[in-house]
Amino acid sequence: MNRYMPLTGHDCTIPALLIDTQAPLDVLHDAAVHRIQAVTQLLENLAFREQLSSDAVVLQDFAHLLAIPLRDGCDLLNAISRRLNTNPS
Repeated sequence: MNRYMPLTGHDCTIPALLIDTQAPLDVLHDAAVHRIQAVTQLLENLAFREQLSSDAVVLQDFAHLLAIPLRDGCDLLNAISRRLNTNPS
């Protein structure tokens, strides 16, 4: 596994954001949890609002905004999984 893994949410020829796959597992896990919890908290806040109205374009932009940290969190969990599968305890 390469040391630096690009985030998959932005497909480009020269990635600017990378995951250090050799970072301590607790650091990778904390970064994943932070991103996933941020998305979850915002979605829960929206779910409990009594009235939510918006046009389709705004909702599409909002969904894209939430997808970015969620995808980052999944990429981080993927790096953790690869490490755990490569180095079984």
